[in-house]
Amino acid sequence: MTALPRLRSRLALLHTALAFGGSMVVLGVVALGMFNGSHTTSGSTDNLTAVLRYAAVALVLLAAASIALGWMIAGRALRPLDTITRAARSMSAQDLETRLRIPPGYSEFTELAGTLDGLLRRLHESFTAQRQFVANASHEVRTPLTVQRTLLQLTLADPDASADTLRSACEELLDLGRQQEQLIDALLTLATGYDGIDRRERFDLAHLTSQIVLDHQAEAEARAIRLRTSLTPASITGDVPLTASLVTNLIANAIRHNVPGGTVDIATADSRLTVTNTGRKIPPDEISRLTEPFQRAQSQGHGLGLAIITAVARAHGAQLTIEPNPAGGLHITYQAR
Repeated sequence: MTALPRLRSRLALLHTALAFGGSMVVLGVVALGMFNGSHTTSGSTDNLTAVLRYAAVALVLLAAASIALGWMIAGRALRPLDTITRAARSMSAQDLETRLRIPPGYSEFTELAGTLDGLLRRLHESFTAQRQFVANASHEVRTPLTVQRTLLQLTLADPDASADTLRSACEELLDLGRQQEQLIDALLTLATGYDGIDRRERFDLAHLTSQIVLDHQAEAEARAIRLRTSLTPASITGDVPLTASLVTNLIANAIRHNVPGGTVDIATADSRLTVTNTGRKIPPDEISRLTEPFQRAQSQGHGLGLAIITAVARAHGAQLTIEPNPAGGLHITYQAR
């Protein structure tokens, strides 16, 4: 017996017990009244016996009627729950857009149906985003593999290939391999950010940021970008490697999506990190798109920088604010808990 029939049986038995118990109380009161008055008339005892006999028959009939009536009432009351159960059983990952239909007159189940509809909507959005992410990731990984295979085929097909030609092909293959490594590392970081964090420790955000700034100093100089820092000690709790990935992506994006001779301002204070860079003008309505995986503001990069930043901030329960600068570039604030 499944859950709903068991619940229906219990409700029917409860209805029968209440009806039978109430009838017994009424019968007891009547019988007690007749018994107290039996000493005044000789026929009272016979009347009491007859009343009890008929009452017993009535109780048996009442019990049967109560069971039947309770079963009908319980079935009607549980009809919306049965509808919800059947709809849930028939759903799959491909038809999560289906919405529960509650019969009119059952407002008690409206809130439950609304809650389940909201859950189904979020699951549908999650599955859709997951499928899109897998498709994009597959495309991003396949592209360098295709280029590598083509490069090898062209090199091997050239009968006059010299040592310099082979060396050049190997260097290109190594560069493509580094790009794949960076992509895989970014995907792993993004997946870790989505999963959340299990362990937190206290560390200085300013000290971590200063180390990452030093690591990017050479790249900034090569692109003629000035890194300006104002790092005040900022003690926060969180996952150090994930936070390092967040800071790295913030600074790397600010450098790579900039203009020659531009600037990147990096500041920490009161458990807050702020990165402001010059660059091309970005419309405000484009910000939400850029925080999705594989969405690029320019042709370069994998389009995972802001997605990783957003995922890591969400995993830490931190507040992330991304605003376009009127003159160009972005102003990003990471406020740790």
